[in-house]
Amino acid sequence: MLTNRQLEILQVIVDDFITSAQPVGSRQISKKEHIMYSPATIRNEMADLEEMGLLEKTHTSSGRVPSDKGYRFYVDHLLQPKKLKRDELQQIKSVFTSQQLETEQVIRKSAAILSQLTSYTSIMLGPDVQSHRIKKFSIVSLNDDTAVAIIVTDRGHVENRIFTIPEDFTASDVEKAVNILNERLYNVPLDQFAILLEVEVQRLLQQHIHSAHQFITALTQTAPSENKLFYGGKTNMLRQPEFHDVDKLRLLMDMIETRQDVFNLFIPNASGIQIRIGSENEQLAMENCSVITASYQAGESQGAIAIIGPTRMDYERVITLVELVRSDLTRAFSKG
Repeated sequence: MLTNRQLEILQVIVDDFITSAQPVGSRQISKKEHIMYSPATIRNEMADLEEMGLLEKTHTSSGRVPSDKGYRFYVDHLLQPKKLKRDELQQIKSVFTSQQLETEQVIRKSAAILSQLTSYTSIMLGPDVQSHRIKKFSIVSLNDDTAVAIIVTDRGHVENRIFTIPEDFTASDVEKAVNILNERLYNVPLDQFAILLEVEVQRLLQQHIHSAHQFITALTQTAPSENKLFYGGKTNMLRQPEFHDVDKLRLLMDMIETRQDVFNLFIPNASGIQIRIGSENEQLAMENCSVITASYQAGESQGAIAIIGPTRMDYERVITLVELVRSDLTRAFSKG
């Protein structure tokens, strides 16, 4: 159990280090208006906090920096919500007041604004699209033997599936196929697309198109839709002093570019704000990073938000921003 004096000193050290990225010394702490202790007393308390594993000494300075354990204590016991400026609130609200934006545009803009307002990297996981219902189906020829099937859903999701056109498939066949598919697949959930193609739609197509079987086979072999990832500020970590080390930066950037590693950042079915600090991430690339995640609802589906920053990230500010965007996304998508 920490004393009130230790709590005060730990709070100052974490807050100062978040701002400056420089080790914090006892003399620096003693100059704070609300700190009434001498440098000698503060040094003793810092030594005790270090012994508890909450602070660490650096090789280049007599000052201290928070350890992962120190940040965890700070996050769990000392955090205070941070008020946002009016213009920052307005920036966020502007995304959700535009009536013309589709689901994916809203998510993309949210990722951009979060990275801009935090100066960290934001990643948005789009909601599961399998429950989306098909509203429009079209086919566009890319060349003599390749075309793209374009599927638009009721929630603004657009899916492109590239497939090989059967040899004797004419422009007239394409037109007939599109008309039949639009008629039969309208309002059908995406997760039923393949089975309906192979069973119901194929029988109907065979009555009108000679190479219907080859066409359906080519179309059903296209990759099923995956949850989309939307990034903001991918290179923001270049500006953080922790990542002036090229090897650390390369590890992190490789992780951010690896789809499965990014999915591992999100905690399935978690409620509320989740915070993992440094070694808690269990990934070498993330040992100098913290990640804050939260989920949002989009109708019956769920998406998620992640902010990646250094372990000395401004937790109070980031949590406030993530909570605001999460609730705004849920509210906006519940209207649809």
